Amino acid sequence: MMTTLSGVLEQLRIRKQDNEFIISEEGFKSPSEKLYQPDDLKIIKTFRFEGDSDPSDNTILYLIEANDGLTGYSIDAYGAYSNHEEGWYDDFVRKIPVAEREEQEIFK
Repeated sequence: MMTTLSGVLEQLRIRKQDNEFIISEEGFKSPSEKLYQPDDLKIIKTFRFEGDSDPSDNTILYLIEANDGLTGYSIDAYGAYSNHEEGWYDDFVRKIPVAEREEQEIFK
């Protein structure tokens, strides 16, 4: 079981799945600038990390697979500490279908 954000990111890097999806007004953009809408994606794993002493350390990482086979991630802070304005990011992520997989299946 992955217990740290850096541990998950390192495993993704090793597997060449460390593509960060960045939110824009048009949707999620891949590192190659390809644009994806929620119907083009599925969340295959959600990781939550909680800071021991500082609530602002609470982070969520969504592991995402695109319909073209690209696997990557998106990171956000929890709730009130979210680093995206006006809930637009949260609304976008809620529209992405979830097809949760076990870590063993993802990181084999």
